[in-house]
Amino acid sequence: MSIKHPIISDTGSSGAGTSTVKTTFDQIFRREGVKSVSIEGDAFHRYNRADMKAELGKRLAAGDHSFSHFSLEANELSELERVFREYGETGAGRMGKLI
Repeated sequence: MSIKHPIISDTGSSGAGTSTVKTTFDQIFRREGVKSVSIEGDAFHRYNRADMKAELGKRLAAGDHSFSHFSLEANELSELERVFREYGETGAGRMGKLI
């Protein structure tokens, strides 16, 4: 963990309250004069919405009921790791891709 550029990770399913937690952190940081950056996890999904729906359908038809938005192969976790490493070291970096 970088002392100069710390990272707080807030994760959860849709509707779990992650946006509320993010908003609370944003308010605390603003009040305390702390510069912060937010990264949306959606920027690290391997598939856009239409492609994910198609992939889910294909896998279900093949009998694979384990594939979901949370599956390792549905996300670019190595890219997310790179962003965390780069930000922790430098305080900057490309924050994912736009879908």
